[in-house]
Amino acid sequence: MSVFKAFILGTATAVASVGAVAAETNLRLSDVLPEGNFMVENARTFADAVAEATDDEVTITVSAAGSLGFKGPDQLGAVRDGLVDMADINISQQVGSNPLFGAEGVPFLVNSMDDLKAYHAFLRPEIEALFEQHNQKLLYMVPSPAQYVYLNEMVDSIDDFEGIPVRGADKNTVDIISSIGMDGVVMPWGELLPALASGRVEGVATSATSGVDGRFWEFLDYIYATNHTWGSNAVTINMDVWNSISEEDRAAIEEVAADLEPDFWEVSRAADVASVTTMEAEGMTLVPLSDELMAEIGERATAVQDEFFERVPAALPIAEAYLQSRAND
Repeated sequence: MSVFKAFILGTATAVASVGAVAAETNLRLSDVLPEGNFMVENARTFADAVAEATDDEVTITVSAAGSLGFKGPDQLGAVRDGLVDMADINISQQVGSNPLFGAEGVPFLVNSMDDLKAYHAFLRPEIEALFEQHNQKLLYMVPSPAQYVYLNEMVDSIDDFEGIPVRGADKNTVDIISSIGMDGVVMPWGELLPALASGRVEGVATSATSGVDGRFWEFLDYIYATNHTWGSNAVTINMDVWNSISEEDRAAIEEVAADLEPDFWEVSRAADVASVTTMEAEGMTLVPLSDELMAEIGERATAVQDEFFERVPAALPIAEAYLQSRAND
């Protein structure tokens, strides 16, 4: 073989090798939730399934506990601007970018996870469009479990809530708990535990899984099943990154997301029950609220619902379509 021919063959081999390497896509997924949280585990299950479905052409590394330096409200912008390829985003924390991101959290609009699925039939296309406006594609959505209020106080009447500083993750939640009489404080997860330890807040409104993540039994005694609002997380990918992936691999990723999302909803449902059991085993007390007290809470929260639709009129026809569908069932 001539030196020239050997050079040409060697160059062709090197180019082919570089092409094979270039075909691989390694993505970073930012998650602010702690290790062990079911949302983080869902993301890792998704990542494993994507690697298998694409024959390792697309790999996803999940970085939990805010280790990439982003807080919850930062996630939308981080993906939009390409600071990270993907993120597990608490949707309601993005209301600063568009208030319609808070449409899941309208108080007492949705009463169960089954109701939420029905609501999503009308809401999800709007959420997908919002993410597209922020240069990203929604791959899957998973709800947080039922919502609770955690306090050190035993509550028997609406007046017992008065003035207690309570953390909420977003404006809707804070508006609801403030309407009941508590002193609501919007606060990212990363600031919560120091605030509980210092006494800056004396209660939390969040899910049972977050109660376990935060080891609330070290700070709080009572669990109240208010189920005042709902919210979901969405895993999204930067649209420029998405478009750089081969059509075949994009189709495989979408299929994985569609197949796994129903399973992830069931994980959320089971995580709620398991988390309450864990907190009770650690010494916390689940306190049932009377029908009368829940009715009074709901009545006070009606003003928050009305204010939301006045502030976000685009959400009203979505909610009305959902309510009409439930009335026709």
